[in-house]
Amino acid sequence: MTKVIEVYSFYHCFYKLIFYIINKKGMIKMIVEIKSLIKRYKDYIAVDNVDISIKEGEIFGLLGPNGAGKTTTINAILGLTNIDSGDIKIFGRNMRDGESEIKKSIGIVPQEVSIFKDLTAEENIAFFGKLYGLRGKMLKDSIDEALNFTGLLGNKKEFPKAFSGGMKRRLNIACAIVHKPKLIIMDEPTVGIDPQSRNHILHSVQKLNEMGSTIIYTSHYMEEIEEICTDIMIMDHGRIIAHGNCDELKELISSEETIDVEISSVNYTIVDNIKSISGVRDCTLNDKKLKVISDKKSKNLSRIIETISNTDSEILSLNVEKPTLEGVFLTLTGRTLRD
Repeated sequence: MTKVIEVYSFYHCFYKLIFYIINKKGMIKMIVEIKSLIKRYKDYIAVDNVDISIKEGEIFGLLGPNGAGKTTTINAILGLTNIDSGDIKIFGRNMRDGESEIKKSIGIVPQEVSIFKDLTAEENIAFFGKLYGLRGKMLKDSIDEALNFTGLLGNKKEFPKAFSGGMKRRLNIACAIVHKPKLIIMDEPTVGIDPQSRNHILHSVQKLNEMGSTIIYTSHYMEEIEEICTDIMIMDHGRIIAHGNCDELKELISSEETIDVEISSVNYTIVDNIKSISGVRDCTLNDKKLKVISDKKSKNLSRIIETISNTDSEILSLNVEKPTLEGVFLTLTGRTLRD
């Protein structure tokens, strides 16, 4: 794992330099820029010299086990936590100098549902809309747009205490987007809901991104991060330990893939023939199951299939195991995401 982190550190520094050069030329607009962020709680360092750059139009996935520093970092971005040192810029402005104006363009979907059960869905959204300065026709139109977007327009006069968990989550999102924020922070927005509501929310996140919002997204569901995030950062013990898109992160931990093949009959010449194929590192046969370890970029699957087909054996099943984001996370942190 140490070697993996060393490789990551080299490329992280290299890409930071490239992005700095490009950004100086005005080709990339940064929505969030965090430099050398440190936050201590007495002797405990919750965030340890963290740098984060989030480009306009990204869905930025922030991953880490419990206690990794994610929440502290998000609270620092929102100005809810006083930092010990470092610099935070949102929309190109320093958070310390323009906090009130900056927050008007940020929407927050907290992990815990934050709605009023004794107000109707419409009244809930109106409350948050007014906090962001919306009034009159603009407020009314924005409420209806938020309700329609989250599929709750037909429930606008209903009280959320009678809503399902998924409907409450969607109302939470409606309250966060009523003012059409440029930056939306979503902290585990799909916790504890049914698959249909989860799919609706994931589709909504992608739609909000297409409409122009940059999104910071945290989740305990690795498949969500893989599905929607354009850029992913993994934190552990207050530090950034990996950064890149999904494919780049998978490249950090693996240069090989495993091909499992079940065949109809045992033929031991298959093993030697497959081992002679370029890119194959190893091949074993257990009962009627072949396990082939191959270089990931060798593109030799068709030759492996052809070699088996040239014998008396038939292929009953075939599966190619590729690195997963869950595997990357486990390798780098030594823990599963929910630990």
